[in-house]
Amino acid sequence: MIFSRPTADQALALAGVFQSAVLVEEIANHGDISQKRLAHAMSVLLNQNPESVSSLYGSPNDMEPGVNAMRNLLIDRSSGSADVLRYAIGIMYLARKLTSDKAKLDKVGDGITNAQRQSEHFSPTHGNVIANVAGLYQDTVSTMSVRIQVSGNPAYLQQSGIAQRVRCLLFAGIRSAFLWHQVGGKRSHLLLRRDSLLAVLPK
Repeated sequence: MIFSRPTADQALALAGVFQSAVLVEEIANHGDISQKRLAHAMSVLLNQNPESVSSLYGSPNDMEPGVNAMRNLLIDRSSGSADVLRYAIGIMYLARKLTSDKAKLDKVGDGITNAQRQSEHFSPTHGNVIANVAGLYQDTVSTMSVRIQVSGNPAYLQQSGIAQRVRCLLFAGIRSAFLWHQVGGKRSHLLLRRDSLLAVLPK
């Protein structure tokens, strides 16, 4: 229903989109994010069959950057980073476009499954896993007609390792955007139900 109240699962998935956007902005401007944040993002991306939405995203501390960015936007649209909002909107748009392209979607699914298996032998943040997921992003998402242009320090963005992590973070955001739609999230919730979304965000 268009006027249905947002749920906690919807708010959490949407916070996942914003978390990826925040981390992309951070690494693009500062050249790094914490290993803990990267590991969390890769875990969200690679876990295709979580027991629940809350188990996928972990503790409230794990989601603090995304929750804070989303809360800032819902309270005052003029606050927060314009780049973070632009990335979040772009991520959600790409997720919708990808959903309508079955061939690309199947390729993404197979690639993520392979990366998940690989991460069991190494770790989710191992260089080989990061490189393979980033390559999958280039072969699928980057071939679409609309791309997300990442702004930041060119000295960082021109480094292959940083560019790979940016692609992985964007992929994690797309995974959260998929989940947002799967649990019934709608654009009307952002437009008409901001207070209700705020109410179910993790504290």
